[in-house]
Amino acid sequence: MTGDEAGAEPPPFRPVGEELIHRGVVISLYRGEFEGPGGERFQRDIVRHPGAVAVVAIDGDDLFLVRQYRACLDADLWEIPAGKRDVDGEPPETTAGRELEEEVGMSAASIEPLLTIHHSPGFCDELGHIFLATDLTAVPRRSEGPEEQEMEVARVPIGEAVAMATDGRITDAKSIAAILAVARTLGR
Repeated sequence: MTGDEAGAEPPPFRPVGEELIHRGVVISLYRGEFEGPGGERFQRDIVRHPGAVAVVAIDGDDLFLVRQYRACLDADLWEIPAGKRDVDGEPPETTAGRELEEEVGMSAASIEPLLTIHHSPGFCDELGHIFLATDLTAVPRRSEGPEEQEMEVARVPIGEAVAMATDGRITDAKSIAAILAVARTLGR
């Protein structure tokens, strides 16, 4: 191998095309075809998702969690308030504020970016914007859909939320990441 060959980068992976398999209520499933650095072609299933927001709403030493039914798991999960980006052109922080009002009945005077995460990058393009909400004021809850109408809202001390995120009581990845990030950010 010469010096030029050693320093040369291999050709990158590249998408070749994709075929729509199913368009659902929230997501669409595609079969994607790709080409590897050596020219080999391969296929992957790809879920296209409109994106999501989530909110760590802090009031004093507490944060808000919701316990919501998740149909695909047939289970109730503890999570931070969250929702999909289902309004075209709406900025993520606006969606986050709306979701906080719908699910928890709180309005935030301050909504700041905390994290941006890819939820399941092995098969899904969903990008999640997670915000820190402070200076909260109670407003009427505007629950939508059967899951939100039946969800439980809890005010939890930040230390207890960290314990829940690390002992298995919270298994939702976005919530674990957000709770640990906010605890670190607040020095707790």
